Amino acid sequence: MKGASLKYLTREGFRNMWVNRLMTLASVTVLLACLVIIGAGGMTFLNINAVLDKVESQNVVMVFASDAADDLAVSELGVNLQKNENIDTCEFIPKEDAFKQQIESLGGDSAIFEGIKENPLPDAYKVTLKDLSLFSQTVEAIKNMPNVDTVRENSDLASKLLSVRKAISAVSIGLFVMLFCVALFIIANTIRITMFNRKLEINIMKAVGATNAFIRWPFLVEGVLIGILSGILSFGILWGVYALIVHFFSNAISMLGFQFVPFTAYAWQIALLFIAIGIFTGGFGSMVSMGKYLKEQGSVVTNE
Repeated sequence: MKGASLKYLTREGFRNMWVNRLMTLASVTVLLACLVIIGAGGMTFLNINAVLDKVESQNVVMVFASDAADDLAVSELGVNLQKNENIDTCEFIPKEDAFKQQIESLGGDSAIFEGIKENPLPDAYKVTLKDLSLFSQTVEAIKNMPNVDTVRENSDLASKLLSVRKAISAVSIGLFVMLFCVALFIIANTIRITMFNRKLEINIMKAVGATNAFIRWPFLVEGVLIGILSGILSFGILWGVYALIVHFFSNAISMLGFQFVPFTAYAWQIALLFIAIGIFTGGFGSMVSMGKYLKEQGSVVTNE
């Protein structure tokens, strides 16, 4: 197609949105609803993920140094721990501080330690891990380090947290794929209905020698515009709804020791994702529907 024809057909795509505004509204509403649900599921996943990250950070591994280890050996143990790539943080806890905390935690029962002149507790390191899927391997590597007496860990909690994370990821991906397919199917059929409403217009264009590309272009432009409009509107609605949820429930969540993930941290990614899904769904849906319609009408030509 020449530049003038392309410009004309693009204007027709814009005009068709207004002329067929009821069908446009239906298409935008359907795609908007699917995008908002996808976005809501995504924000739920991010918040659950943040909660799991915090719980995982509290699933510490306590590494107790050997009684026979001197100060230099204890320092070397800390260096060896920090060299492990799966260890996120490594905090040294002197035995003096540990003994003092133990006495304070007992309160009135601390009298049982009266008469004990030597500190019975060893120096220790408080360790957190990056990847819980490597929990067992990391703990085993720590146990084999020199000057390590015992390691206190909770492998059951680590495995349960890992299972929960995998399950949430699988459900989120499945929900995204399902809603994306639903949106694509509904948009394609909505545009298909629009084409039947313009059956006379399309037949006239074919009668005067219009090619398939000439007929398809306005519908493609219309589908892309519907996708962009749906993406922008759904992004605004999702942001507004999320802000209201944070406003009303932030205090309750804070009491549990958690915080909502800030929407602004992912705003650009969500906006681009919504617009990309909208453009693909609207454009691809238009092309598929138009191709099927032309074939069913026996109007497919080869001189495109």
